[in-house]
Amino acid sequence: MVTVRQPPDPLGTDERFRRIVEAFDSDEFRRAMASPLIAGKYLHWDKLRFYKPPEGLSHEQWWDAVKLARLGGRRALPLLDVNGKPFTFILPDTVEELLHKLTLALGSNMRLEERLATKESKDKYLISSLVEEAITSSQLEGAATTRKVAEQMLRSGRKPRDAHEQMIVNNYLAMRRINELDGVDLSAELVFELHRILTEKTLPDEDRGRLRLTGKASDDIAVYDNTTNEVLHKPPAAEELPQRMTAMCAFANGELKSGFVHPIVRAIALHFWLAYDHPFVDGNGRTARALFYWAMKRGGYWLCEYVSISSIIRKAPAKYLRAYLETETDENDLTYFVIFHLQVLDRAVTALESYIQERRDEIQRVHLKLKGVATLNHRQRDLILHAVRHPGQEYTFASHHNSHGVTYQTARSDLLHLEERGLLRRVVRGREFIFLAPPDLESRLAHG
Repeated sequence: MVTVRQPPDPLGTDERFRRIVEAFDSDEFRRAMASPLIAGKYLHWDKLRFYKPPEGLSHEQWWDAVKLARLGGRRALPLLDVNGKPFTFILPDTVEELLHKLTLALGSNMRLEERLATKESKDKYLISSLVEEAITSSQLEGAATTRKVAEQMLRSGRKPRDAHEQMIVNNYLAMRRINELDGVDLSAELVFELHRILTEKTLPDEDRGRLRLTGKASDDIAVYDNTTNEVLHKPPAAEELPQRMTAMCAFANGELKSGFVHPIVRAIALHFWLAYDHPFVDGNGRTARALFYWAMKRGGYWLCEYVSISSIIRKAPAKYLRAYLETETDENDLTYFVIFHLQVLDRAVTALESYIQERRDEIQRVHLKLKGVATLNHRQRDLILHAVRHPGQEYTFASHHNSHGVTYQTARSDLLHLEERGLLRRVVRGREFIFLAPPDLESRLAHG
């Protein structure tokens, strides 16, 4: 269960004003007003209350000073809450620094194939990252299947057996669709299209790709805590959704005159916006994360398609929910969600950098030790190296085709050639050829 305690007294109340007046002449209060951070962090009241306040200040007065420091740099977004009040954000120095780091990393002019040594490695990693995001985004929404089973399904092209596997296939197809959208503006029709892809065969057709309806009981939804059944979020009424969808798309396309918003912050705000509005009866979280990827691609951060934010979020889903709750409970301060999302991105980029280095080291080891792969093409080398690391793994024409994005005939030629070289062993299961690595594969490779 995730709980976030409401801060004391919003700005503008008489009690808040009295506390500020009482403490204002204090040096400690004025020093606390100098920064929006606490111990170097952007803390919510729910966490600040466990820290020792400056000498002479109560926790409430300390909170007042920090909130006043945040007030000066606050910027409003066109996203309004159910009461018509705007969501806002600020960018402390630590956040600006992280934005700069991610801008350099995700918008790098160095092509990924140069960093991975080959274009083919880039293409293979793209497919792997799409598979990873499809699986973990679905698992965040309750898809109950193991990563191994899900990955084998996507790579082999096997049809999903149940709604959980269908959800993963849908996520994969939605990510592939986003990768096709170059320079395409966001529109309600595109949001509906993505939602239809994401909910194929998991929602009734009448509920796919359409907004919640006024007067329909099943469309009057809320977000509940799974443990306590407590309402965590009540989204806007259905009759407001068409106008809010129009405003969201205009913001996403940069059509609203709200000043410059950093493209990464805009993508994060778009993620939050759709999740806050909850315009669909189901599939809102997956659609929100899909829109984040669309916005990052449109903003020129092409490398983002090679990272999986959901794989990071899934390791600590409570922090994801807390970022939403901290924003809503502290006067619509989106900074909490922005910082959480930037940290997720940073960890995802670090994972990509680790992969790139591992890939370079692996290629070097291949050239030094495995003479038997020297005459193989890049796809065959990847498969053989995978087989060395995963004894007992099965390979088929379909799985090779899906893993590398090549034609079925090319996949067939690759595997049959490896069999001819004695590097794979073929068995027949039903009407399908299955290829297995021999027990002494590494020895065969080392001797060419």
